[in-house]
Amino acid sequence: MGLLTRYTETAPCTVEVVHKFEELSAHVRLDNGATINPGDSVLVHGTPVMAPWGEAVSEQRMATITRASLIERLWTRLTGDMEFMELCEFSFSDETRATGTGGIAA
Repeated sequence: MGLLTRYTETAPCTVEVVHKFEELSAHVRLDNGATINPGDSVLVHGTPVMAPWGEAVSEQRMATITRASLIERLWTRLTGDMEFMELCEFSFSDETRATGTGGIAA
């Protein structure tokens, strides 16, 4: 891992797509045990995996992992923490506040 350079590697992966009433999901598992770090990107090769309604599909593919440089990794960690803090500005409480007539003329 260089300070300013990226590098790529290929890895076999399993793409799992579920299209059911109970679950709608898509996951990619790298079969060689590679881990993805902040700033890295993964490109799965091949046509899109489509699951018909009510089914789950699992396919083997190849993926290209582009590793972030050290600077990109640090920047991603820094800005990711700031973006998380934006979510903390919201509060969820049971209290409601009357803000008007609700569209009813007085």
